[in-house]
Amino acid sequence: MGMETKNLQVKYGDKVVLKDANFKVNNGEIVTIIGPNGSGKTTLIKALSRCIKSHSGDIYLDGKDIYQIPTKKIAREVAILPQVKNVSADVTIENLVSYGRYPHLGFGKRIKKDDRDIIHWAIEKTGLIKLRDRYIATLSGGERQRAWIAMALAQKPKILILDEPTTYLDISYQLEVLELVKELNESLGITVIMVLHDLNQAARYSDNIYVLRDGQICECGKPNNILQTKMLKDVFRIEAHIYQDEINDCPYFIPHKLKDSE
Repeated sequence: MGMETKNLQVKYGDKVVLKDANFKVNNGEIVTIIGPNGSGKTTLIKALSRCIKSHSGDIYLDGKDIYQIPTKKIAREVAILPQVKNVSADVTIENLVSYGRYPHLGFGKRIKKDDRDIIHWAIEKTGLIKLRDRYIATLSGGERQRAWIAMALAQKPKILILDEPTTYLDISYQLEVLELVKELNESLGITVIMVLHDLNQAARYSDNIYVLRDGQICECGKPNNILQTKMLKDVFRIEAHIYQDEINDCPYFIPHKLKDSE
């Protein structure tokens, strides 16, 4: 089981931004969504997390219609980290991570010992124990992103959805965040759905990749089958050489020019 859509369509007003999307992620997989700007990537994950309502089609979580599942249960099982995250400057890492327990709190919304243990575990799992009392505003980009992932982890979700988790981070922090995501997937069995702009990173860290173009899924499959010269030409308008990374057992490409205009 896992998460699946069938013929999903999303509109903004009269404009169709996602059309007939058939998407599937099995439990325990890392699936990455790639595509040019404006292709519908963020719209797809917002629909998956029920942040926006679809116009037609179906979304299933473990075989059940997502709109028939109580909101609180969805909040317990699916955690989403959007691109833009706002929080007060005087919030510490520990405060932020505690927000992840809110879907689990009972009457009175009081944090109990079990919740504190999970908060501590999430902070420890993301390597932030020594920084737990630091204000979010004082953290580096990589530390801040790890803190947000710790908050999501404190939800104890089955599925973690990440919208461009490496945006605005330098390369060392990008790798730090993606290695953390991979470790959480492998050690805890968390299913991961993420949007990435870096296609080489998508190839390295994904079990499967979905390619969006003009609001439609045009390709899906294993990284070796997706990262091909034809896809790079047709979808991203670039000419490139494809190589094999023997260390990480994945393909990577080096672009050499934009595709000639037709």
